[in-house]
Amino acid sequence: MDPNIALPLIPVVLAGGVGSRLWPLSRESAPKPLMLLPDGETLLGKTGQRAAALRGLRELITVTNRDHYFHTKDIYASLGAHGPRVCTYLLEPFGRNTAPAIALAALLVEARHGPQAILLVMPADHLIRDGAAFNAAAARAAELANEGRLVTFGIAPTHPETGFGYIECGQAIGPSAYVAARFVEKPPMVEARAMVDAGNYLWNSGMFAFSAASVLSAFERHAPLVLSAMRTVWQGLRAKSGEPVLEIDPASFAAAPEISFDFAVMESAAALAEVAVVRATFDWSDVGSWQAMSALSASDDDGNSGSGERVTIATRDTYVYAADRVVATVGVNDLVIVDTPDALLVAHRDHLQRVREVVGELKTRGHEAYRLHKTVARPWGTYTVLEEGAEFKIKRIEVKPGASLSLQLHHRRSEHWVVVKGTARVTCGEATFDIGSGQSTYIPIETKHRLENRGEEMLAIIEVQCGHYLGEDDIVRFDDKYGRVPA
Repeated sequence: MDPNIALPLIPVVLAGGVGSRLWPLSRESAPKPLMLLPDGETLLGKTGQRAAALRGLRELITVTNRDHYFHTKDIYASLGAHGPRVCTYLLEPFGRNTAPAIALAALLVEARHGPQAILLVMPADHLIRDGAAFNAAAARAAELANEGRLVTFGIAPTHPETGFGYIECGQAIGPSAYVAARFVEKPPMVEARAMVDAGNYLWNSGMFAFSAASVLSAFERHAPLVLSAMRTVWQGLRAKSGEPVLEIDPASFAAAPEISFDFAVMESAAALAEVAVVRATFDWSDVGSWQAMSALSASDDDGNSGSGERVTIATRDTYVYAADRVVATVGVNDLVIVDTPDALLVAHRDHLQRVREVVGELKTRGHEAYRLHKTVARPWGTYTVLEEGAEFKIKRIEVKPGASLSLQLHHRRSEHWVVVKGTARVTCGEATFDIGSGQSTYIPIETKHRLENRGEEMLAIIEVQCGHYLGEDDIVRFDDKYGRVPA
């Protein structure tokens, strides 16, 4: 198939992953697809551009967490003419891995575009620079998918890698394509070296193409419990299936098995010779670890790289991410150092796969550093925790033009607001009034209140909270333009 011919593809972007091996930069509230790369862009934005460049694009479906919807929407909007024009969002209340997400997307595509429409499943956290080669691989995959095959994309390995899965290539089935003989999940180093030396193994990229009918039939044969659960979820969405935002019911979604698409469908389908693999020629990285992240920055003569203010003395092969202060290294080798306002990672390059264990330990301790940054994005803007201690917390709150916080109250804290930039429209109890730069107001405990920015510039305030409990869950919402009030 000529890659310049319009492709009847429906890209499905999976943006539900956390990227725990990239902690402390990637966290649950701001996961890997949303974090800024050295070039100032995001992996999600790059994926959206890649999808928008496919000829014949009918619709882009993005599966993401409900809490990330507004950030995702803002990233797509920032792409302008280079971004997708027709977007639909499937909003998960929590993650259940990739199999349920793909099954639900297939049901949506079947309903909107027919059973022969082809899904192109694209994880949101991949980096691919060669757009022409990607389009050519997508065209080849579409051709095979039109024949009823389940298609995956394989990447020629450049080195033995224990963090990736592999695909064994069987019989050739035309240009750049093979029958997928089997899938191998993240092998030990000895096995990884043997597969690279054999020459007939490819890295499993986690990208797929298939018709809605083919993949739903495969779910029926190989993972009927997943499909049954997603049909139940779909019944709850059907009444709203023409809308761009579809929120998934938590109760019915929780009944779905938590399983990857490879385990649920592709491994069993490969054993029956139902899977084809396209050998991709484009560059590819899943940016899945700090080793991969460091490779995005140019190195000096000693192999050192990074971003921010750095001083390196007698240092070799070390990556430093310095967020907001100088980081100096003296007499060290082979380290990755990531310094953020509230967390510091120091790791040897040989142990970077174990960074996810730090996230697990923080979860066990109930420490919020696994989940939140000092600066937290909200639909209306951001807040940054400047300082906190016994019975007080100080925040800087920035509200976008035209945005507003919910009408809310707190049972266990009062708040003092001081405007430092812009003009704030304040609702406090029954009163509504404006305060400008240098002015302040007080919000008593158990009082309904709202903060709005009706101006054309960013509103910035300093908020001082006082109380015995200052957790973010001490919020009772009565009205919210972003849909965060329970029905």
